[in-house]
Amino acid sequence: MTISQVLTVDQVIERMREIEAGLPTADGVAVFNRMYLTVTELISDQLKQTYFDDPVAMAELDALFAARYLDAVAGDAAGQRLPACWRPLFELRHHPGIHPLQFALAGMNAHIEYDLPVSVLDTCRATGQEPKDVEADYQRINDLLARVEARVREELLPEPEALRVADPLLHVVGVWSVDRAREAAWASIVGFWELRQVPMAYRAVLGALDGSVGMVSRALLTPLDSEGRLPAAAGSRP
Repeated sequence: MTISQVLTVDQVIERMREIEAGLPTADGVAVFNRMYLTVTELISDQLKQTYFDDPVAMAELDALFAARYLDAVAGDAAGQRLPACWRPLFELRHHPGIHPLQFALAGMNAHIEYDLPVSVLDTCRATGQEPKDVEADYQRINDLLARVEARVREELLPEPEALRVADPLLHVVGVWSVDRAREAAWASIVGFWELRQVPMAYRAVLGALDGSVGMVSRALLTPLDSEGRLPAAAGSRP
């Protein structure tokens, strides 16, 4: 898939609100979209303040980054084959045995660990910078994402009295965190930047990353049975 259109941050927010209005609340993509909309609105607010060293570059990054998710939504609606990282969320979006928190984290995993490195590299090319030039602002976005992730976990995890159901859920989602995901994404950014002059190696490593991120997303979407337990065996290819 290619990026069909890069919108401004305000246009991205408007499009996400349209997506939210058009999907059932329980739809897995809707769950992720609500969370991503919150993040984008928060970043938009900070772009108007003095939070970022280079707000122009961060606005470019935010728009390029969001375009990849919006392309996945459009591609799915058009019946196109999505990148491996996005397939689990869109294929399992209506599964009744998957908790909303699983949908939120699987979407974050796909978007952060695969889309983000490519978007940072595209931003560097568009602005004539190198990854080290945007690293400080990249870390500032980490703080914003950590705040939203903590809020999402708090809102979506079952109440303490439902621990019999929550235990296997915690087992599934406890292996993923936004901090670790963005650390991994930054390592990918540095590696891809060094590989940019070797197209064959760049494409091979990028394809491998797409597939491995898809496998993690599918694991995060392991369905729970009617008693809230993990099945005896689960998992398949992204």
